[in-house]
Amino acid sequence: MLRREFPKVNYYYQENLGVSAARNLGIQQASGDWLAFLDSDDEWLPEKLAKQKAALTADPGYRICHTEENWIRNGIQVDVPKKYAKTGGWIFGHCLPVCAISPSTALIHRSVFTGIGLFDARLPACEDYDLWLRITANYPVLLVEQPQINKHGGHQDQLSQAFWGMDRFRISALQKIIDAGQLSAPNRQAAVNMLLKKAGVYLNGVTKRGKTEEASYYRQLIKRYE
Repeated sequence: MLRREFPKVNYYYQENLGVSAARNLGIQQASGDWLAFLDSDDEWLPEKLAKQKAALTADPGYRICHTEENWIRNGIQVDVPKKYAKTGGWIFGHCLPVCAISPSTALIHRSVFTGIGLFDARLPACEDYDLWLRITANYPVLLVEQPQINKHGGHQDQLSQAFWGMDRFRISALQKIIDAGQLSAPNRQAAVNMLLKKAGVYLNGVTKRGKTEEASYYRQLIKRYE
């Protein structure tokens, strides 16, 4: 690991081990109590952290705060689809269908990672979905309702463009949190329902593509949780 120091910034380099390993290194090396993330294809608006600090000062019981966002697709601002609208409070159920928190909007207290663990480096994608499930099952979330980042997309080098069938990683995350046995009864049932829904859709996809071994696996998975 290479460390370089700049005014007010420490820069760490490691070989490419994936986005989770990079974020985990940053978390481990950071010295502050509050941690924020900025993905390479996003940009913070000028008062992003100040707005979140003010919101957390007004509601000091929260340990995670996120914000609304602007979507920029191929250089043009577009409407954010309704299913990605942000919300606050106990939002575990809201996090089940989609990734409901963008990493670049999040401001998280270090104690959260101590309690629930870091990003799962075993997941090549949807690692943020996995983290939000673990966090929102245990912590309420504070929302700054005004957009505080520009979220760029539509380019071919996005991680979401690199894998077919992204829901298989979300299914894995759901299976992991269900099997951990720490969810409340309502949250567990909601997670099982979502796993069955996503696994059923994914099973149809791999069956149409003639992926017999994968189809067999998902049939058994569905049978296990039904």
